[in-house]
Amino acid sequence: MLQLRSRETLDHGDLGWLKARHHFVVSADGNKANGALGALVVWNDDEIAPGTGFGRHSHADMEIVTYVRQGAVTHEDSTGKVGRTVAGDVQVMSAGTGISHSEHYRDERPLKLFQLWLLPRQRGGTPRWYSRKFPKADRAGRRRRMLNSSSLMPPDFT
Repeated sequence: MLQLRSRETLDHGDLGWLKARHHFVVSADGNKANGALGALVVWNDDEIAPGTGFGRHSHADMEIVTYVRQGAVTHEDSTGKVGRTVAGDVQVMSAGTGISHSEHYRDERPLKLFQLWLLPRQRGGTPRWYSRKFPKADRAGRRRRMLNSSSLMPPDFT
């Protein structure tokens, strides 16, 4: 079901280094009209200052999809994965039974991204991280599916 959520109705936060617009209620005093849509529980529109990022923290039983709109984010996690996702590309982290990770931004312009959090079909599972390129030439001037249950994942990412 499509639901229009104008900028004025979104919750927001400003920590100086992180400016966020929350398309879903994230605090007790947030806009209750912006509840979850089925498995989709978080959609953040974030701007992150250069030279900053999120230190090591943990997740479990969540599918986290990040679409980088400007800049590049560097991911490092407890499974040993390290990667850099640049503007126009997508990274996916399946938290499964638990994963700790950090995300840092080392460029000179602000990092801009959308981040979606979805409840998994099944709890548990093996924690994993993956990044997929979406070259601009392949998507310029036309629609391109960037997310579904299988197209974003490598063959062993289930």
